[in-house]
Amino acid sequence: MTFEYKGFDAAGRAQSGLIEAADLKDARKRLAARGILPESVQAARGTAARRGARATIFSSDVRTMFYRELAALLGSGVALVPALDVILQAPELDQARTLLAAVRDMVREGRPLSAAMPAVSPQVTLFEQAVIEVGERTGGMPEALARLAAFLEEQEKLREKLMTALLYPLVVVSLALIIGGLVLTLLLPKVQSLFTEANLQLPALTRILLAGGRTLGLLLLLLVAGAVAAFFVLRRRWRTDEVWRIRLDRRLFSLPIIGGGWRNLASLRFVRVFGLLLERGVSLIESVPMAGRASGSAWLASCAARETEAMGQGKPLVAVIRSIQPLHPSLAAWVQAGEAGGNLVGLLDNAAQRFQQSWDRLATRGMLLLEIGLTLVVGLFVTLIALAVLLPILQMNKGFVP
Repeated sequence: MTFEYKGFDAAGRAQSGLIEAADLKDARKRLAARGILPESVQAARGTAARRGARATIFSSDVRTMFYRELAALLGSGVALVPALDVILQAPELDQARTLLAAVRDMVREGRPLSAAMPAVSPQVTLFEQAVIEVGERTGGMPEALARLAAFLEEQEKLREKLMTALLYPLVVVSLALIIGGLVLTLLLPKVQSLFTEANLQLPALTRILLAGGRTLGLLLLLLVAGAVAAFFVLRRRWRTDEVWRIRLDRRLFSLPIIGGGWRNLASLRFVRVFGLLLERGVSLIESVPMAGRASGSAWLASCAARETEAMGQGKPLVAVIRSIQPLHPSLAAWVQAGEAGGNLVGLLDNAAQRFQQSWDRLATRGMLLLEIGLTLVVGLFVTLIALAVLLPILQMNKGFVP
């Protein structure tokens, strides 16, 4: 069972977090063994530690701050558990404090950080888990965490830039939908009643929009309900059906614009971890599948695992990279040049920078196209609503002209 506790340590400092125990008595016993005097211990909300932790927000900027500060502390010679204790005092953590307290407790009990982080929050990505695992295996945790923080910071800046670009069209779309809904449900029915009293027929466009307005609420409700149901069904199948997950991921690569962006992002993650592993002296046979898992692509991870077996039978690295279809085609050339020049890690870093720039351009272009598309849709919608209102007025005026 999972218990939530609040208490004080031997120095009188407040302590709180989650702890795994067989029962309440066992939880108090475990806390006492850690030197914590519990003030309150109760069953955590939910059925497990994950459920309690998932309710806690562990956003990208909070994780970036956590990785950066942990890298600095470990680089200064502070052990992992004391470093986590120091970070827990940071006021920026807010709701994430309970989550990180659970991470600290798991690490204190012997679990590696790479396993504790995703265990308490689904927001921790496979890429983050892989980079932390690289640091643990190679003894280079400060460097790995610093690189991870820098990568997340780059992604967060791009995300904020894209969200800012989308804010205006989303506001316009929302206002257009609200005004259009009011016109369809309030104004046009009154116009219809006037035409009925005058024995006049409404224009075809107005009749169509009136008919659509009557079913608009039901259609939106069905659409939202269907989207929510589909989300939960697909998420469950994504987690349980590996073959289906690989097939769906493979189709994602074939989509226009989205597929190119996903290929660049997956290749970027692969190269970042692959280069870090090689720099720390990890063998190629171990590095390729780890980098594949870190990519976040089920198809890429499957291909990397399959090619690892071929590598064990003597297949060259360049041929292996070329055979992993989801990777960007240019990566094989970078690897070949790096092996020929004896500077594979350096050229992998250059390739990662190229993929980062390409991903930024594709993401920006995609958001621009989406913004233009939304603007056109809103313009068409407003035009139709305006015509649906104006045409009856013009027709009525024409009918009253002697």
